Amino acid sequence: MNSIVPVQEKLPVVVGVDGTSAALHAVDLAAAEAAHRCAPLVVAHAWPGRHLEAPKSRMTVPGRAEGAHLLDLATRRARQSEPHLTVVPALMDEGAAEGLLRWSARACLLVVGHRDDTSAHHGWGSTASYLAHHSTCPLLVSRGSVPSRGPVIVAVSGGRVTTLVQAYEAAAYVGGTLTAVHVWRPEHSAADDDAGRAAAEGLLDAALNACGSLQSSVPVTRLLISEAEIAYTVERAAWRGRLLVVGMGHKGWAVEALYRSGGVASTGRRLCPVLLVPSVPRSLKPHVGGEGEIPSGGHLKGKYVAAGGRSALPDASSILIGPGGS
Repeated sequence: MNSIVPVQEKLPVVVGVDGTSAALHAVDLAAAEAAHRCAPLVVAHAWPGRHLEAPKSRMTVPGRAEGAHLLDLATRRARQSEPHLTVVPALMDEGAAEGLLRWSARACLLVVGHRDDTSAHHGWGSTASYLAHHSTCPLLVSRGSVPSRGPVIVAVSGGRVTTLVQAYEAAAYVGGTLTAVHVWRPEHSAADDDAGRAAAEGLLDAALNACGSLQSSVPVTRLLISEAEIAYTVERAAWRGRLLVVGMGHKGWAVEALYRSGGVASTGRRLCPVLLVPSVPRSLKPHVGGEGEIPSGGHLKGKYVAAGGRSALPDASSILIGPGGS
């Protein structure tokens, strides 16, 4: 007899790995997120392959076998932490940023590690910073072991409430509190200053009220800060919070402050992960790829299906995606 129960597509959580210790923490975080969502986990690694120019130095370029071995270790780690999780390795024959961007079009969450290189000009590394501006799905940046205590902290700009909704849901899931932060700009006169602060408070209240019934599920602390307090606030949030939620984009005050912040190596502290939420919902973004399929250039066919709370992927021990993959 044919089933009459509708089948709901379940998009995977995708984590990028590169062999660093930061990537191992990212795998642990991604596995926990996939298990929470009852979604499959894709562990992706970029193998340079023929897209890498011949090295000018004597440095050894990792081959495909090394990439496959790295994926095997990462998938074993994910399965060990979440035994019932469906985990599929994906060896990408293209650059890490480009490959993970493809995955973001057919993922519910993209997870990457924070690069702890204090000599770098950009605190997040090129891949994470690129995805922070271009990822189609929410991007979770792991910055070490996830703290077990502390509030979920969200930067409220007064725009779309998508970011705030994600923060409410995260706080409700961990049974914690939510701190909503908004920046206001003091004026020159005392009268204008009071009016500006009142307007900022009204904007913050309006954003929280737009979340409807979510307000009653989580205790909320409101916090207004000036522009001069942004760097200090972001730093304290990074090491005192459980999760920092901000909206994607080039002009967000919290995002820019986060880009300039250092990692564990530079601060000596364990930093909470950062969840970057796209400002435009997925349904309003340009469509990429077929329904339930990996975007153009991928070689994994079929749908990710969840039935009875369990996720299923096409039976495969390894996936190669990217132009010219086999």
